[in-house]
Amino acid sequence: MAGFADATGLMAFWSDIDDDYVLRYQEWHNCEHVPERVAIPGFLRGRRYRDGSGAAHFLMMYETAATSVLSSDAYLAALNAPTDWTREALTHFRNPVRNIYSLLAGAGAPGAFCAPWLMALRFNAPDVEAAQGWVAAIASADGIDRAQLWAVDEAVSGIQTSERKIYGGGPGEQQYLLLIEATSPGATTETALQAADRATPGMTSRTDVIPGQYWLEIFHEAPEN
Repeated sequence: MAGFADATGLMAFWSDIDDDYVLRYQEWHNCEHVPERVAIPGFLRGRRYRDGSGAAHFLMMYETAATSVLSSDAYLAALNAPTDWTREALTHFRNPVRNIYSLLAGAGAPGAFCAPWLMALRFNAPDVEAAQGWVAAIASADGIDRAQLWAVDEAVSGIQTSERKIYGGGPGEQQYLLLIEATSPGATTETALQAADRATPGMTSRTDVIPGQYWLEIFHEAPEN
């Protein structure tokens, strides 16, 4: 877990998957794609979360030692030489959003096991310092292991690759991402949304805020961790 705690770069990818392809998608992601990615130098861990409702909507994440890892020659080489299975899988992605993030603030610590529940709040804010104030308060709440605030790296997020040409998605419009790792599903949503509203009244009712609640399907540590 030590390498994961040191992560300051993040790739987060949200997508729906065709209903009739979900099992094949999970097989591809579990058996080929995640092991391939976490073997790239600078990658620390890969995770996949599924929408809390059970819908075929997924959040795929990779933590890296630095944001620069996500524009490295090794990573771009993989993105520009997708395997046949990857080419097949990516054609079944719907409404994809993929962003690269740098860590702004964090509080708490990873639990004994990779977080079984995750709240992901994407948003824009005129005053990001106010958003940074949420992090410590959320992390100290019952049932919460850790909270992290991330900011989009627009230059890296916008890099065009062979994989992007297949799935057709790009960066989202929200500049910030709040991740809350929890040991129970109820604490995740309630704590995050209440803290956001206390810091910025009415924020969670704005049209540019996208909340999501997810449960863990898979995680994979890099070989050296």
